[in-house]
Amino acid sequence: MEAAKLASDPYNLIITGVGGQGNVMASRVLGNLLARQGYFVTIGETFGATQRGGSVMSHVRISSRGTWSPLIPKGKAHVVVALEPTEALRVLAEYGNPETRVISNTRPIYSVGVICGEQNYPSREDLEKWMAEMTACYWFVNATEEAMRMGSPIFGNIILIGALAATGLLPIEREAFGRVLAESLGPQKVEANLAAYDKGYRMIA
Repeated sequence: MEAAKLASDPYNLIITGVGGQGNVMASRVLGNLLARQGYFVTIGETFGATQRGGSVMSHVRISSRGTWSPLIPKGKAHVVVALEPTEALRVLAEYGNPETRVISNTRPIYSVGVICGEQNYPSREDLEKWMAEMTACYWFVNATEEAMRMGSPIFGNIILIGALAATGLLPIEREAFGRVLAESLGPQKVEANLAAYDKGYRMIA
């Protein structure tokens, strides 16, 4: 399949969160989907001090021309998808620029410092203020809350992929996504995950 032209080539996407939220799985599924649609996709991953609870970033570079190095250069992210809002800010500080777009889950995950009272977690108002200052556009999505209504917080990553699809920033096709889910997770899990995708899509569309 011949790939459609991207807004930028390569198009640089970062999916970020903390260990255990499923952003690595999201990057693999999304990468497989885009590769099936004719793009060259390179994925690089960085992990914090602990796999579960530490920061996790997946760098996804999409091109219609060829493969690129797996890590996005500083200040060159086109879009950030964050499963945790302060992780979005952490990524923006290093990889963002005034044209970067962000889709972020609203549910916080508190660090040990916040739990112990040594640090303060930003308010929703501060998060929105900083996002507005650091991005061209941002969307907050109640992904974890909606995932819990579906029976499991792990659906949050698929909800955010659906939200990303609705922005039109990348050519994400629902039917192709379903086929990749069937191969990655098994046919029995496709219906629930497509429902999560649709839920995320409706939050933006």
